[in-house]
Amino acid sequence: MHSNLLESAETNAHDGYQIPPKVIADLVTASPTPSVSVDSKGEWMILLQRAAQPSIAQLAEPELRLAGLRINPANNGLSRTTYFVDIRIRKVKGSEEIQIKGLPEKPLLNFASWSPDETKIAFCHSKPDKIELWVLDIATAEAQKVSDLAMNAMFGHPYSWLSDGKFLLAKVIVAERGNVPQANRVPTGPTIQENLGKSTPNRTYQDLLKNTYDEKLFDYYGTSELVKISLTGIVEKISEPAIIQTATASPDGKYVLIKTIHRPYSYLVPFGRFPHKVDVCTIDGNWIKTIVDNPLLENIPISFDATQKEPRGHNWRHDAAATLYWIEAQDEGDPKNEVPVRDKVFTWSAPFLEPVKPIAETAYRFAGITWANENLALIDEYWHKTRRIITRIIDPSGEAEATILFDRSSEDKYNDPGSPSMKKNQFGKLVIDIQKDHSVFMTGDGASAEGDRPFIDILNIKSKEVRRLWRSEAPYYERPVAVLDNENQIVLMVRESKQENPNYFLRDLKQQSIEQITFFPHPYPALKGVEKQVLKYAREDGVELTANLYLPADYQKEQGPLPCLLEAYPLEFKNKSNAGQISGSPFEFTSIYWGSPIFWVTQGFAILEGASIPIVGEGTAEPNDTYLEQLVAGAKAAIDEGAKLGVVDAERVGVMGHSYGGFMVANLLSHSNLFKAGIARSGAYNRTLTPFGFQGEERTFWQTPETYNRMSPFNYADKMKTPLLLIHGEADNNTGTFPMQSERYYTALKGLGAVVRYVQLPYESHGYQARESILHMLWEMDTWLKTYVKEI
Repeated sequence: MHSNLLESAETNAHDGYQIPPKVIADLVTASPTPSVSVDSKGEWMILLQRAAQPSIAQLAEPELRLAGLRINPANNGLSRTTYFVDIRIRKVKGSEEIQIKGLPEKPLLNFASWSPDETKIAFCHSKPDKIELWVLDIATAEAQKVSDLAMNAMFGHPYSWLSDGKFLLAKVIVAERGNVPQANRVPTGPTIQENLGKSTPNRTYQDLLKNTYDEKLFDYYGTSELVKISLTGIVEKISEPAIIQTATASPDGKYVLIKTIHRPYSYLVPFGRFPHKVDVCTIDGNWIKTIVDNPLLENIPISFDATQKEPRGHNWRHDAAATLYWIEAQDEGDPKNEVPVRDKVFTWSAPFLEPVKPIAETAYRFAGITWANENLALIDEYWHKTRRIITRIIDPSGEAEATILFDRSSEDKYNDPGSPSMKKNQFGKLVIDIQKDHSVFMTGDGASAEGDRPFIDILNIKSKEVRRLWRSEAPYYERPVAVLDNENQIVLMVRESKQENPNYFLRDLKQQSIEQITFFPHPYPALKGVEKQVLKYAREDGVELTANLYLPADYQKEQGPLPCLLEAYPLEFKNKSNAGQISGSPFEFTSIYWGSPIFWVTQGFAILEGASIPIVGEGTAEPNDTYLEQLVAGAKAAIDEGAKLGVVDAERVGVMGHSYGGFMVANLLSHSNLFKAGIARSGAYNRTLTPFGFQGEERTFWQTPETYNRMSPFNYADKMKTPLLLIHGEADNNTGTFPMQSERYYTALKGLGAVVRYVQLPYESHGYQARESILHMLWEMDTWLKTYVKEI
């Protein structure tokens, strides 16, 4: 049988797209469950129906790849966008779904957002030649186009609400921008890059600018004007044409913060590192101040704890009418520089006449701030090298000293305190919802030795005392979405179980009651009865591991062990005990997506999904120093556990992985005899082609060549004795996973006589989108598994 597949590989190579068994095809093309958004008052629910997979014809439409972006040149938006195709509304405490009137024909909708007063929803509609701005009125259930102006969505979300809910701030295409620049087929000279002795290490980015023509295209499509648009369509111009990356109004709607990109551009880094200027102007367009003009950022150290030395992260405080904040590194952005303070946070209030005010310092790298009011905010700082994360309570007014609220390891999921409940303030901005008694609701995943058990706590900010209000209980997996009523303790929940698909519920914590408010049908009838359990076992070095085991619906243990498909994605850790912590819940509903291994439970396989393979490096040791040993030991432990239970046939196990998981597959097949076959999707196999770091590896190739070489399965192509299926999107844009990685690896394996098949999916990126591509990928995988794993 094995030779038949190899023979057929030559004959069917040009037969077009194939389709997997019907049960698999039906699962992957099942109608998606709507996305849900609820207003902060808990009155209205918005149901957004997601589009099915696009066709390959849609992916084949023209696309520009510029400075790390993928652009649709026809409508000036991003080319690979997920759309909604319908909107419905309903009362939270009701059952009737109201169809919206006035929606465009065959709508392709995205960028939906509530107005500050939550009486309206704005969204964009993508047409073949432009992107329009629309608004839905909740009270009348009517949608209408706000303006004929074309939005510029090249950098993402092209608009935002002003705080009064009567106007929107929008980036629009300049009407007089002229024709698209045309390429000159006769070059005027070579493309030249130069470095005069400065160290500029960067990771292996893709879709970068390549020449002066690309620069002209970036200018053309990136240029926009900033305007204010009323709900009745009246347009007021705010700025002159520029490459506006972001524009945000102050919470009171009187000022605008504008970030514009300018030359010189780079062929080494994406647009986020290009020179940029940050300005403040009035909402009427009167320029006030240039806050900073940052240069090209090509020389940031590659360490995860590094950052730019220039001021960064300019934004408005949510809790104030018009106050800017930003961060400035005190160590020049280089973690090698030993200083007592790494970052400082500064604020500057309108009308921007008083001196800039420092409000906080961090010993580690600034990692975010959550505003509450003029006297309270929570600030996070993080140090990747040690995985330490600290949350401090600060007083932005400076009247009180900062105090530590939480100090823990980011790897320690069991002690994650969760996140504070938020509310909308008078400006329609989200701030921490602090009660009169200084308490705040905290919600989190609740990771534990029993699996994830989401919780709701009450934290007193003054005393730092915590009281648990609620915790998810078996046989359900239930997680809080939003606290809708603090006083009465009414919480919006999503609840599911092994056999019940997720739906929304209202939970009354005081009355200890629960009410279901959505009734989405089971999306996967073919998976009803499939048995799921969370396995807990140990690696030979004592590290605790887990995997999700799925068994066919009609399986009886008397039938004997089954062929098995193992799926995993290695993760780096600095602590063994944290590496062994359990993630996920045994009571979660079995959800499935295009890249899942669970499809093959319908084909008689036992599935070991999400098998934990931690790569641990404690103390001064780096995780990757012993990557191969830990990798093989982790995979072996999962197989041994399945075999011990009598459900996995250890002689018939296949392994699959995507991206870094694909890299894992190639290494497992090169350095062990555990598997009958492997499937590696969109991976990287020669680490010398990513010499300035990869995944969690910060060291460069020149610092540790032995690690790069030892971890590269390309170097062990002559050891490959196991059938390997390679799949890669021909337009992969992920850092480091160039399609060339699979092409060259396939060529090496073929030249050395390995059993290998390489499938390149046209127009697909790092994640696959087109229906034809996904169905064909599943056909390839199904054929490979049944040929080399299921049959012996």
